[in-house]
Amino acid sequence: MSDLRGGIDLGGTKIQTVVVEADGTLRGEARQPTPTSGGPADVARAMEDALREAASAAGIGPAELRGVGVGSPGDADGKTGVVSGARNLPCWEGSFALGEELSKALDTDVRIGNDVQVAVEGEYAVGAGKGYNSLLGVWWGTGVGGGIVLDGKPWLGRGAAGEIGHMVVKRNGARCPCGRRGCMEAYAGRAAMEAKARREHAQGVKTEIFKIMEKRGKDRLTSSVWEHALREGDALTESLLRRAVRYLGTGIASAVNLLDVEAVVIGGGLGVRFGDRFMDHLTKEMHKHLFVDDRPPQMQVAELGDLGGAIGASLLVS
Repeated sequence: MSDLRGGIDLGGTKIQTVVVEADGTLRGEARQPTPTSGGPADVARAMEDALREAASAAGIGPAELRGVGVGSPGDADGKTGVVSGARNLPCWEGSFALGEELSKALDTDVRIGNDVQVAVEGEYAVGAGKGYNSLLGVWWGTGVGGGIVLDGKPWLGRGAAGEIGHMVVKRNGARCPCGRRGCMEAYAGRAAMEAKARREHAQGVKTEIFKIMEKRGKDRLTSSVWEHALREGDALTESLLRRAVRYLGTGIASAVNLLDVEAVVIGGGLGVRFGDRFMDHLTKEMHKHLFVDDRPPQMQVAELGDLGGAIGASLLVS
């Protein structure tokens, strides 16, 4: 058995995989789209295929890996390897033994963790969070997830800590994909933003974003589609992104008021693409709601980029 480890970042639009050394040095990587139909078993097969491709790029077979770590959305039980309620994935309302399924398929040990928490721990260990004793990670992507490190240790609560996307930022506000109203994710999550864009377009608001989507061969408004639409000066795109950042700032401020962390790291598909561009706006919105505003947290964009979630997941392997 080698000392190489695999990492899988399971996202709403893509499955990113890596094979890395113990210190996070990249040896191979691969990416596949997340299935849009089927169910958990179909997603697991796509994850297996993507990991095999990354292992091949590293010149190794999956069974030779020391193990594979997985960052999954939903309620990811690290002890049992079961993932429940991953609502950003197709037909994943119940529970599925993802760890066991992948372990059998790949013939190696598989460890499961929350997707954002493991990505945040990756940034804490080898990325933008290195050197801080406490930080809040906010992963702005298909949804809005969070991860917490306090006193140098991950804070998981009873297993579901860090769900910043479901902090209520507007009472009786917009409907969230989770079914509730007024969550931060209802305004800032990519899926909710796309739903809002489609409603506006159907009501006659002019936008080029769906033409850009089709031109790029996509069936969803991925982060790259939003970026191209913004570059082309699409007014609806600009409006929805600024709306998202406004509510991100509100929610982050509330979390900072509660936890008083040293740093906030912004990651995720949209966060990595737009973090630098909108950081001043985000910081300004956050400051409006800080109780103690003379020592705000340091605001950072995730350094590990699109590979951060998978690299963080690989750290689950001991």
